[in-house]
Amino acid sequence: MKLSTLSASAALALSTLTAATHINYTIVPGYFLQDDESTDPSTFDYTANNFGLIPRTYDADKNSTDSLSIWQRFHRQLIYLNNHAPKHVSYKLFFMGRHGEGYHNAAEDYFGTPAWNCYYALLPGNTTHTWFDADLTPSGLEQAQIAHAYWLHQHTLHRIHFPDLYYTSPMTRALKTANITFTGLPLQQAHAAPFIPEVKEGFREGMSMHTCNHRRSKGYIEGLFPGWKFEAGFSEEDELWTGTTGETSEAQDLRSREALDDIFLRGTSKRSNIVPLPLKGVCHGGHGPGHSGQEDEEEEGKGKKDLVVSITAHSGEISSILRVIGHQPFRLSTGAVIPVLIRAEEVRGQLLPTTTTAWTVSAYCTEPPVTSVTDCVCASSAAPVTSGFPVFATSIPY
Repeated sequence: MKLSTLSASAALALSTLTAATHINYTIVPGYFLQDDESTDPSTFDYTANNFGLIPRTYDADKNSTDSLSIWQRFHRQLIYLNNHAPKHVSYKLFFMGRHGEGYHNAAEDYFGTPAWNCYYALLPGNTTHTWFDADLTPSGLEQAQIAHAYWLHQHTLHRIHFPDLYYTSPMTRALKTANITFTGLPLQQAHAAPFIPEVKEGFREGMSMHTCNHRRSKGYIEGLFPGWKFEAGFSEEDELWTGTTGETSEAQDLRSREALDDIFLRGTSKRSNIVPLPLKGVCHGGHGPGHSGQEDEEEEGKGKKDLVVSITAHSGEISSILRVIGHQPFRLSTGAVIPVLIRAEEVRGQLLPTTTTAWTVSAYCTEPPVTSVTDCVCASSAAPVTSGFPVFATSIPY
């Protein structure tokens, strides 16, 4: 789907929504340390804090909780919230993981952010590495393996409820991070949903001129991970990256909201007359039986299912999702994970604010810029260029 098609269809759906029903997203605070303003994202280690889960009592706690772990009690509370919510309200726990370090991340650290943004990021790579649809560095592979080991640790120690649904950005670094993180976990023994992620365009990084945001073909992804699912309408070639313009924050948030609407609409049963933003598909990895038959009966009995969702994406995209749901800013380091308890309410007859989906041009230098800590300075004091795709950016073949 071309950018113009995406924007037009989203705008049409948005105008329809203003007169119909939309989903209002909010977080449910008090469950995770990342919700607290005193938690510093730059120093927070999710592997040292049960993903950030706060030890506390729940409404769902029975007379005794001695036989249940901290995560088993939380999952029972998640079921309780859904069972005691009105039909137009549902709750889901999202685990949002940032991909491990990619070669583009390493290149940005090497060149410096100002020079990276206005010149080097427009190249597909250099003589040493490629950052077009960047792959994971050795450090990135290790970060994904840390996430895998921590999920296994939490399952072994606390019987954490594995995700019911898996989604991933189509970028190589996210695909490989998701694969390393979840492949080989004891999902079948835990009676959990199988790891069959859906590849979803809506969870891509904020689009820019940077070649690291230009994805490879659908055929490449199918060859890399046979059996993974794609949202309906997923194009063979990348039709979103232009190489000349970048996505505004407003446009990215609209895209993120559309993806969230898709997920929450799937997690309900014969109860919604919502008019969603344009959906791209309805295929997913299925709903596993969970950790106990009683929990499953409770989930399905209220028509609300797939309560735990995994998304493997990017720093900018996760920041966009956090904006959409009203979470405080919480920038993740590469390989990090943030859980968020989301409340979704169908709101009828309330006008949505007007949203623009315009994209913008970015200024760039036509040759390596002068080193600068705070801003990009083109060589010989040349003025940055703001039109067209840089000719020099094709000097290194993809």
